Amino acid sequence: MNRRTALRFLVAPDKFKGSLTAAQAADRLAAGLLAGAPGSVVRVLPVADGGEGTVDAVVAAGFERRTLPVEGPLGDPVQASFALRDGTAVVELAQASGLDRLPGGRPAPLRAGTSGTGQLVAAALDAGARTIVLGVGGSASTDGGTGMLTALGARFTDAAGHPLAAGGGELTGLARADLSGLDPRLAATAVVLASDVDNPLLGPAGAAAVYGPQKGASAQQIRQLEQGLRRLVEVLG
Repeated sequence: MNRRTALRFLVAPDKFKGSLTAAQAADRLAAGLLAGAPGSVVRVLPVADGGEGTVDAVVAAGFERRTLPVEGPLGDPVQASFALRDGTAVVELAQASGLDRLPGGRPAPLRAGTSGTGQLVAAALDAGARTIVLGVGGSASTDGGTGMLTALGARFTDAAGHPLAAGGGELTGLARADLSGLDPRLAATAVVLASDVDNPLLGPAGAAAVYGPQKGASAQQIRQLEQGLRRLVEVLG
């Protein structure tokens, strides 16, 4: 079979969650195709949906991986990566603040935060990024992004003026949000969210109700997280 008449395949899988990354799945599918149809032309292009594996997918497409220590969802240090090419950075929330980053895999729906994701965004800005594609899937947290914003200079305080502790469970005590200290480089940066869902923030189809159980939240904890997100909306409004 010559190249002109060869069968041509494009292999573009997402991850097989819990077993294979997108790149691993693509390689194995390609190997199977070549074994069954020798001489075929197989192009491998892993894809992602904004959750786990998003950075790996764009690195496979030619972006440069940058790895650094950041805070995990409970504040413990983890190694996390973002990807960079020509002024565009791809930041994957799951790299720093994902379910897979919980110590021992134990859920902490009220305490898990997103500060490490903010540290990745700051590192991307330091590296010269002026467009940030932020993949928001796979989160261990329901903090409304307050941890990420805090790492970028915002302040969220209670009625006594004390900074709130990390995690969505603390948002019911939110009294003031001060965004004046946000990293000024953000004003000149395009931020694009990468997600495969369109849920509203609040209500029966909202973040706490739909995704809280995936993060290990009980019915009572879901109500608390919902109240916290509602309080965040009121204060920001």
